Amino acid sequence: MSDPGIRVLVVEDDPVAADAHALYVGRVPGFTVSGTVHSMADARRHLDQHPVDLLLLDLYLPDGHGLHLVRTLRAAGHGADIIAVTSARDLAMVREGVSLGVVQYVLKPFTFATLRDRLTRYAAFRATAGEASGQDEVDRAIAALRAPRPAAPPKGLTAATLRAVTEALRAAGGGLTAAETAAAVGISRITARRYLEHLVDSGRAARAPQYGQVGRPELRYRWSGH
Repeated sequence: MSDPGIRVLVVEDDPVAADAHALYVGRVPGFTVSGTVHSMADARRHLDQHPVDLLLLDLYLPDGHGLHLVRTLRAAGHGADIIAVTSARDLAMVREGVSLGVVQYVLKPFTFATLRDRLTRYAAFRATAGEASGQDEVDRAIAALRAPRPAAPPKGLTAATLRAVTEALRAAGGGLTAAETAAAVGISRITARRYLEHLVDSGRAARAPQYGQVGRPELRYRWSGH
């Protein structure tokens, strides 16, 4: 039988969001979706019947708070790791979650790229084994999980211009064309398009053709990241 990889249970009360999160998980190599449930009670039943390595856990569920579920699972001897998914920004809750073994927090709403980053970092942390040669190796193992950093822009793109393009696109509710972005940021249209395409490739922007003008339709980019 083939290795299922890291088995993930998606616990999310919103069925549409649950399906989206499960789809995201299934797109990350090395991970498989064990199931999708919408309440604490269903999560407990699933865990009693199926092996699960990781919970992608919404903290606000119809039958209680997600951290209460974590406490009951730990008391029952379940050792599955937890990535908490929440729209709450209460740092006291974050501290409580860490004390219960929550390994990552992902703020809603998030893109596939954001979740992929957290999952791949979790997989790297999980893969560490054996005895550390020293403090540096211990620090690196923890940093892979605890200190995600934004990916560096591809060669030829600068972080400062990427920030400027990102801010312009986020501020434009109706989206921007490459020409409009160029004018807003003060760069060439060709350069603007390279940055916009990078945002599309990283899941933070979407593009669609803009019709209604004579000649070839122009692409309009809209912010979709968080």
